[in-house]
Amino acid sequence: MTDPVRVLIADDHPLFRDGLAALLRAAPDTELAGAAATGTEAVGLAGQVQPDVVLMDLRLPGLNGIEATRQIVADSPHTAVVVLTMFDDDDSVFAALRAGARGYLLKGADQDEIRRAVQAAAAGEAIFGAGIASRVLAYFTAQPTLAPAPFPQLTEREREVIELVAQGRSNAMIAARLQLSQKTIRNNVSNILAKLQVADRAQAIIRARDAGLGHATR
Repeated sequence: MTDPVRVLIADDHPLFRDGLAALLRAAPDTELAGAAATGTEAVGLAGQVQPDVVLMDLRLPGLNGIEATRQIVADSPHTAVVVLTMFDDDDSVFAALRAGARGYLLKGADQDEIRRAVQAAAAGEAIFGAGIASRVLAYFTAQPTLAPAPFPQLTEREREVIELVAQGRSNAMIAARLQLSQKTIRNNVSNILAKLQVADRAQAIIRARDAGLGHATR
């Protein structure tokens, strides 16, 4: 027979906390390792009792659940934190995951779902409540959106030139680099100044660097 999963509860609502404690005591495969009403208390208790799983509310007095999760996972990587909260917004979900939470349930979850989540987290699985899992999956499978190239009004050649101008290179150096005549580079620079509506080369460099250009030095 396997040992019961030892669970620490972190929740500042006494009735909800007591209900979870009763649930854990009633099941043969779970054991109540402790209960905390604040984030600081949760971190301290987790360090002392070394639970297998922490059921963590996000809205806690003092140290919030996100920061408490981060500290518990850093101090005890073997402890799995499962968030159990009312908040289902994306910011809360992904902040918890970044902090190291291994699961995310809403407080509307039934007792069987909570028990399954505790067992799954103890076994090293990630567990998410209804509606949360699909959003997490969509987030991680979405194709990254490429940032638009700066100064779309410039031609491809002019973008090459403004990149080198932003690096502080002279027209002669740019001409040598691109294997073009200095006259062609001068014309390109003039066009760039006109299109960016700047008075001189110095202003063009400032605009280009503000747009993220000119940092390469090769």
